[in-house]
Amino acid sequence: MRAWAVIETGKPLKEIELPTPEPKGAEVLLEVTHAGVCHSDLHIWEGEYDLGSRGKMRLTDRGVVLPLAMGHEIVGRVVKLGPDAAGQGSKVGDLRLVYPWVGCGKCKACQADEENMCLTPRSLGVYQNGGYATHVLATHVKHLIDIEGVDPALAATYACSGVTVYSAINKLLPLDPDEAIVVVGAGGLGLNAIAVLKALGHRRICVVDVAEDKLAAAREQGATETVLASAEGTTQRIIEACGGPVAGVVDLVNGTQTARFAFDALRKGGKLVQVGLFGGEMSIPLPLMPIRALTVQGSYVGNVKELRSLIDIAKAGKIPGIPVAREPLRNADAVLNRLREGKIVGRVVLTSDTA
Repeated sequence: MRAWAVIETGKPLKEIELPTPEPKGAEVLLEVTHAGVCHSDLHIWEGEYDLGSRGKMRLTDRGVVLPLAMGHEIVGRVVKLGPDAAGQGSKVGDLRLVYPWVGCGKCKACQADEENMCLTPRSLGVYQNGGYATHVLATHVKHLIDIEGVDPALAATYACSGVTVYSAINKLLPLDPDEAIVVVGAGGLGLNAIAVLKALGHRRICVVDVAEDKLAAAREQGATETVLASAEGTTQRIIEACGGPVAGVVDLVNGTQTARFAFDALRKGGKLVQVGLFGGEMSIPLPLMPIRALTVQGSYVGNVKELRSLIDIAKAGKIPGIPVAREPLRNADAVLNRLREGKIVGRVVLTSDTA
């Protein structure tokens, strides 16, 4: 199979030939038709996370091995089933969304279909080859989801962008539909967060970003308020836009500055859900945590149960689509550079010649 792979961190992706996997057990081989380009791919490509005063965390220290075909937002067509995968809902020729956040398959978390919480992850596009390739190996047939009736390019974004915000939002809900929820970041995740909130019946959505064109896209998507972030005064502008301190914030950037202004904007009993991987560190005035009964919680992607639920909502036509641009798989490196430069509104999905 052909892959557009990271050979050396921070260097251009290279087109290489890799052995086409042979599915074993309940594994399934798919021909990739669509692969979303996610901001997380930038961190994998660059090879490290910023831990603030603790320095850098290199991904090779976490078990990432190069060369690696990234890409975890994958739709593909089934080409071969492992011997134990037959008769379990997918057959050769089916178009399927692939759940990528897989684990060891044996621990309690994996057996409960909560593999994103596995302590020995094997995520597609991170610890094993993903969607920036002509073929991908799904580790179990149960990770394939029927997307009939949903645009496959849009459906690909739900495997990370969609399920990530869906899981994070569900850590805030239930709230009164007219209680402001703040979404920090108006990229692909932010636009999907607006879409999912609207699908779940939430009416008050305030979006914060540093770029006015992305805030314009957020308003077009359905944000009721938008705030332009800057080095100073962002907290106050959020409070003014929302009519007071807020009950919940989903920080899809999660850098030092965003964490601070998001925390400071919370009302008594409020919750900050941290999703993004921008990096840095957070300094919290500790007495305020109990005095104001605040919660700060991390949220890591989502599980396959949540992805199935999200796709059911999409099939019912309740999730507004986000802007999705299509590019050939061979343009993966150029798309990553555009994403790094902040030049992408919405999501770019790489497509095969047969998509």
